[in-house]
Amino acid sequence: MILNADFDRRAAMHAARMDWVPSPIAGVDRKMLDRIGGEVARATSIVRYAPGSRFSAHIHDGGEEFIVLNGVFQDEHGDYPAGSYIRNPPESSHTPGSAAGCTILVKLWQFDPADRTPVRIDAYGSKANPVALFRDDRETVRIERWAPDALIAIAPAGSIEAFCLQGRFDEGGEAFHEWSWLRLPVGAALTAKAGPDGCLLWIKEGHLRHVATPPSVAADSI
Repeated sequence: MILNADFDRRAAMHAARMDWVPSPIAGVDRKMLDRIGGEVARATSIVRYAPGSRFSAHIHDGGEEFIVLNGVFQDEHGDYPAGSYIRNPPESSHTPGSAAGCTILVKLWQFDPADRTPVRIDAYGSKANPVALFRDDRETVRIERWAPDALIAIAPAGSIEAFCLQGRFDEGGEAFHEWSWLRLPVGAALTAKAGPDGCLLWIKEGHLRHVATPPSVAADSI
C-alpha cells in the first residue's frame, strides 16, 4: 500500500470521518494515515484494540512509537492508560494487547536504526507546556496545549507533523478536530489558529530529513 508517501507535499487526514479497517488480528482495527508497504510497512496509523484482543510476541525491527488515545494498552512491560507515550526501539520485542480495550496512534519503521533507547512517559500527568517526550539529533517529539483562539507560527527544524488529541485548530483554510492529522514537508512553516476552546496536540519535528522504508523481510506488524 502507498498512502501519503510523497514527503515533499502537505498531507492531511481526518480520522474521525474514516472507517475502521480490520487488521489480520481478530479484534484489532486500523485507520491508516500514511503507509509505504503491506503488513511490514513504514506507517502512521490509529489502531483500535477490542477488549481482550492481543498480538502474539513480535520484534520491532524498525522500531515502534505510540501514544495511547483512550483505554489501557498492555504488554509485559506494564499497563499504559490514555496519555502514555511509548518508544520501543529497533530490535525490541513485546506482546501487546488490552484487556479493557484501547486506541493508540502508532508509527512504525521511523527510527534511527542505531537507537536503543526505550521511553515510557505519562504525558497527561505533566503540568508542563509543552511536555517534552523525546529529543535526539534527528527529531523532537512533544505535546503542546494551545490557548483558545491562539495564533501559532512554528518554523520547524526540518519538518513538522501534528495530531489533534483534543479540541480544534485551523491551518491552510482547513479545520482539524480530534484525531485529525497534518504533515508538512521539510522547509514548510506551520501557521495555525487554535479553536475557541483551544486544543491539545502531539507534535513531531525534524523526522522527514531521515526517511527510510523497511526491508522486504521483517517481523513488524500492525
